[in-house]
Amino acid sequence: MADAQRLILTLDSGGDVLIRLRPDLAPGHVQRLTELATEGFYDGVVFHRVIDGFMAQGGDPTGTGTSGSSKPNLKAEFSGEPHVRGACSMARTSDPNSANSQFFICLDDARFLDRQYTVWGQVEGGMEFVDALPKGEPPRNPGKIVKARVE
Repeated sequence: MADAQRLILTLDSGGDVLIRLRPDLAPGHVQRLTELATEGFYDGVVFHRVIDGFMAQGGDPTGTGTSGSSKPNLKAEFSGEPHVRGACSMARTSDPNSANSQFFICLDDARFLDRQYTVWGQVEGGMEFVDALPKGEPPRNPGKIVKARVE
């Protein structure tokens, strides 16, 4: 049943992004994302870094890319799961065990990230809404998560 769980991000760029959670790859990260979504942490949070042909990054409550939740950082759960279009992975600093709340969705294949970042999900629907996010580092008018929920 846990493998059937989805993280649903309602974006202001037009609709819902359905992400299949992968606790088989990253149980600690999936648990954190589920907790944060359930607590409403991601509601209203922007995608502060969107690079065309690469990825869309969000999950920082300050919208700057320098912050996270008040929860402790996570231990890396690297796997052989590839960073391909629609892969969802955790952002971190140069410390492999520094992931907290920020994540990114691959807009295209980014296999050079494999085994260096924790993949925790895969977009199964609504990728067009991720593609529609305003681009930039940061975007002038960043797209945001209206609501995040787990079903």
